[in-house]
Amino acid sequence: MPTAREALLDAAQSALAEVPWQAVRMVEVASAAGVSRQTLYNEFSGKDGLARALVRREADLYLRGVEGQLAEADTRAEPADRLAAVAEWTVARAADRPLLRALLTGCWGEWLPTPRPSRTPGASAAVPAPRGAGTGPPVPAELVALVRDRSASTLDGGRTDHNLRRCELAVRLALSHLVAPGAQPVGQLVRSAVTEAAV
Repeated sequence: MPTAREALLDAAQSALAEVPWQAVRMVEVASAAGVSRQTLYNEFSGKDGLARALVRREADLYLRGVEGQLAEADTRAEPADRLAAVAEWTVARAADRPLLRALLTGCWGEWLPTPRPSRTPGASAAVPAPRGAGTGPPVPAELVALVRDRSASTLDGGRTDHNLRRCELAVRLALSHLVAPGAQPVGQLVRSAVTEAAV
């Protein structure tokens, strides 16, 4: 059974699929979650806090998904294939999840919540957020760094400069494919680029 916090985030996510964020009403989110409006305000302080928590949850789900992709990859597979799998998954996942796409690209549409940051840009954004969602969501560069570091840690040699560069290249190719898809599949692009970077 989900906690009140998870139920509220699920209800807000469902509401967002139906109407723009500006039209999402807190009383309706609380009702859909089966909790009181006071519980919602106790958890998130208000609509901005709910927006921050919703976006941070999306970032956390994405990073766990990246870790899952890396864990599922055959450790005997070539690094280019492992990084290509993460890039392909990233592009597919972001195509289905507008919040994730906005997080990764920094392109927020009027349909989505654009939570006001409660921290200065560049400050550390550990995921997940503490109760109350007092910190803002990670910016695209922070997500790139987190995915790069987690990917490099799984490759032979660990977090060497060379592995970090290859992993960042793979992540940035996935993000560019999100913004401007090309005729060539992203996995193929990553395999080519990462293999060339290895020589």
